[in-house]
Amino acid sequence: MTENQDELERFVRGLPKAELHLHIEGSLEPEQMFEFGRRNKVDMPFANVEAVRAAYEFSNLQDFLDIYYQGAAVLRTEQDFEDLAMAYFRRLQADGGLYAEIFFDPQTHTDRGLPFSVAADGLLSGMAKAATELGIGSKLIMCFLRHLDEDSAFATLKQAEPYLDRIAGVGLDSSEVGHPPSKFARLFEAAGERGLKRVAHAGEEGPPEYVWEALDLLKVDRIDHGNRALEDPRLIERLVNEQMTLTVCPLSNLKLCVVDDLARHPIPRMLELGLRATVNSDDPAYFGGYVGDNYLALARQSGVSREDLVKLAKNSFVGSFLSDGDVIRGAHAVDLYADSFS
Repeated sequence: MTENQDELERFVRGLPKAELHLHIEGSLEPEQMFEFGRRNKVDMPFANVEAVRAAYEFSNLQDFLDIYYQGAAVLRTEQDFEDLAMAYFRRLQADGGLYAEIFFDPQTHTDRGLPFSVAADGLLSGMAKAATELGIGSKLIMCFLRHLDEDSAFATLKQAEPYLDRIAGVGLDSSEVGHPPSKFARLFEAAGERGLKRVAHAGEEGPPEYVWEALDLLKVDRIDHGNRALEDPRLIERLVNEQMTLTVCPLSNLKLCVVDDLARHPIPRMLELGLRATVNSDDPAYFGGYVGDNYLALARQSGVSREDLVKLAKNSFVGSFLSDGDVIRGAHAVDLYADSFS
């Protein structure tokens, strides 16, 4: 892109968009970590905010997960989860966001003794508050930790039963390599029987075979990440034909060394191939930017055009679990906004 950088940033920040791949625990900023830690009298593994930021240097997914779980330990009350959610939604609003589908990891919290209700009620309260105060809609997706066994995930699904009318879907996250989607085939079948949407992290660090398994065995409605699908021409063809949404996370990919340079990020190639790619922030407090920062970094470094940015924003609504009417309204908002700049 050759346009003025200030103009580009203004365009990106105001572009109406949805976010479909956001781990709410991963929006815990170092300042919040210390605030919640003091509030809840939790011993912190870091001396100060600067020490936390210094620890945010990762060479792979597992390095990140180790500190991610340490940070989550400060979340103890419903108020913590409500405050965490509202802080995220305010940032989303500043980035032109109209809607989000947020992941949460109940096992991260129940395994340390919190009732399932603490995280669920706190997040749902924050989501309701965001709708009222900020005009931002959202849905909640409950993720299972793939490094744990399927029995633990089934126990979590059981705990979630009183909330299933307020949970839109289930996901699969945490350490990908060595934990293929097939490990959770029965679980995802049970989730589908309960009317839940199904998504799964696949093809971030794991091979293309994991994407095939997510499609064929988990019957997913969406693929989270999916970068390595580009290694398999047959898989690309299938994803295009089925118009399967990929929730791609550029700054996360860079921070976790999935890509070595945003100039070579696969999103431009995905769009060229006809894949329904979207832009998301993943764990923004840890990876250096919220959803607007991810759009902007792509625009500045990977060569995506303004038309590509518009396509990505429209994909974020088309790939969501919104009603058909709301999808149309979201996509129309993107078109109106883009036209106002032409």
